[in-house]
Amino acid sequence: MTYSRRQTFRIGAGVVAAGVAMPWVARAQSTVKWDLSTVWPDSNFHTQNCKVFAEEVKKATGGAVDITVKAGGQLGFKGPEHLRAVRDGLVPIADVLNVQQVGDEPLLGIEGVPFLVGDFDELKILHKHVRPAFEAIATRNNQSILYMVPWPTQYLHLKIKAETVDALKGIKIRVPDKNSQDLTAAIGMAPALIPWGETIPALASGAVAGVSTSSVSGVDGKFWEFLKFFHRTNHQWSSQIVNVNADAWKKLSPAHQTAIKETAAKLEPQFWAVSQKADTDAAKRLVEGGMQMVTPPAAMMADMRQKTATLLDAFMKRVSASEKPIKGFLAEVKRA
Repeated sequence: MTYSRRQTFRIGAGVVAAGVAMPWVARAQSTVKWDLSTVWPDSNFHTQNCKVFAEEVKKATGGAVDITVKAGGQLGFKGPEHLRAVRDGLVPIADVLNVQQVGDEPLLGIEGVPFLVGDFDELKILHKHVRPAFEAIATRNNQSILYMVPWPTQYLHLKIKAETVDALKGIKIRVPDKNSQDLTAAIGMAPALIPWGETIPALASGAVAGVSTSSVSGVDGKFWEFLKFFHRTNHQWSSQIVNVNADAWKKLSPAHQTAIKETAAKLEPQFWAVSQKADTDAAKRLVEGGMQMVTPPAAMMADMRQKTATLLDAFMKRVSASEKPIKGFLAEVKRA
């Protein structure tokens, strides 16, 4: 077969064009694309943190690792399913709420022990003592921790203003985890263990008349449409842990692994500061929405602590691995 000069030029030009395009194609094909699953909406500060992390990872890896944050449970996973979803490779990376994974790993509920932690500074100390154990849990579940960020302090969001423990008796309240379930039961409430995605329907239907959660989640759920008061009881803490599947991680080059770890380490303290500010901003928004923040009387708080005092020892007995970090924490904060 023979070709005209024009045909030969066209074929040659096509080869040249393909040759120019090939490096771009190679780069595109080598880009690792991960979907990051989170149940929280786009407006939530944890979701915003995830997006900042994704942007910084992309920069740090020269675009080689491209993370897309899938907010609001887009990928179909509920909060309590995230540890298993990452473990089984159903999603390469996820924002995991630690206290909701206690069915698989009871130690992850340590922050939820009633009145164990008093403020952010104490929570940092607890993390120092428990993080190695959390890392071991992640490894055991075929994943690793990139960063951990706490939720702000917890509130009791209710239809009524309660200034005594007796006023709480019998109120049906949504709780996120077993520790919260035990706490609210101990003070006479009627807890219902409900994932976040089902909380607003439960409020709307009247299945519950209150929610134990942060002010930030109160804003996410527009609680002012259902409730009137939020009580700053500061009874529990919890954290989001961004975990990556070990098999997905191993596919990255050592250089990219290092870049991502360094990015996470750099951002984690900044994300903690975001969390602290988020509480103040969210509490203000709840008030603007028509709710009233209640500071419980000292006598009520003392009564709550007294009625839940046995839960710490019960947790250490039930979760033996918690005894060492809890005792180390209590010694450091001089409450041993």
